[in-house]
Amino acid sequence: MTDETPDSTSTESATAGTPSKDERLWGMLAHLSALVGYIIPFGNLIGPLVVWQMKKDEMPFVAEQGKESLNFQITVMIAIIICIPLMFVCIGIPMAMAVGVADLVFIIIAAIKANEGIAYRYPWTIRLVK
Repeated sequence: MTDETPDSTSTESATAGTPSKDERLWGMLAHLSALVGYIIPFGNLIGPLVVWQMKKDEMPFVAEQGKESLNFQITVMIAIIICIPLMFVCIGIPMAMAVGVADLVFIIIAAIKANEGIAYRYPWTIRLVK
């Protein structure tokens, strides 16, 4: 006889397929925390990093989504850094605006998907954090 108890918030349910309600919430917060970067410099990196570090050992879905969000924000930061010298030749400003709009759109899409329990993968992302 096994001593498993049917608990809807257990991490076993996440590994079996569907993330629990708490995991979906924290996964969504891992993506939405990147919006702090629109208020605080480097907040787009700090927010997902904090959520990922807090929950990576307890919740596998949050660990995956936190890394994905962090990797995307690192990619966005690299793109913005590339745009800065290009601003002197007038192409950097529209490029930086496009990166900012794409960042906002993809964050919202990822947060919605994570809240639905779907693991979201950002397009055009350099995956530095494994």
